Amino acid sequence: MGKEIERIAGERKITVVKSFTAKNNRRGNGLTKQTLKGVDVCIDFSSPGSVVDNIRASASCGKNIVVGTTGWYHKLGEVRKMVSKYKIGLLYAPNFSLGMNIFSQVLAVGLQYVNRFNAYDVAIHETHHKGKADSPSGTALMLGDIVLRHVRSKKSILSETARRAIQPKQLHITSARVGNVVGTHKVLFDSEADSIELVHTAKNRSGFALGALIAAEWLTGKKGIYTMNDVIASL
Repeated sequence: MGKEIERIAGERKITVVKSFTAKNNRRGNGLTKQTLKGVDVCIDFSSPGSVVDNIRASASCGKNIVVGTTGWYHKLGEVRKMVSKYKIGLLYAPNFSLGMNIFSQVLAVGLQYVNRFNAYDVAIHETHHKGKADSPSGTALMLGDIVLRHVRSKKSILSETARRAIQPKQLHITSARVGNVVGTHKVLFDSEADSIELVHTAKNRSGFALGALIAAEWLTGKKGIYTMNDVIASL
């Protein structure tokens, strides 16, 4: 992802001051006021085990940060305290693709119509490359949250293999890991009469990189915590 961000940053005349990897930034130790000199906004696409350390290090240097890493949201309370303490801006999202963020808006509108009838059941399936660390994906869980907010009959998410009949109130999210798939997310609506599928397929990582850079430009000079919804709403 880092190389893709650098490529698109060059096209948008954005200067990448410095890149960090596990080799030069173990547990956030590479992020210092000296190494971040001249940086307006940091962008993190690391791993669930290192992202909070990176946020802490960036915040202590007074740098705003855009976070595309998932698998750390259970520590959001801790991160909120960092943002408040150091008075920085942080923008996080499970998916920075502009297409996916449009997809989520379309889904929210569609669910309003589905909710008017009691005919359709809903499920989510996602497929990613075999090296993806988390399952289900953060994007699938985001879509699941949208379903729970808009469909009265769904109350909770079941994200593991169902070895029994699921309860009607459960939203089943399933995952597959295979090959080099960048990311495919399907929301399925099924009734006795017909089925509807909404599908988003990422062809490559350029959409994620572009969205992250747009988010970084938007976050410049801001304080507090934001999501990609704030960016989309302001464009």
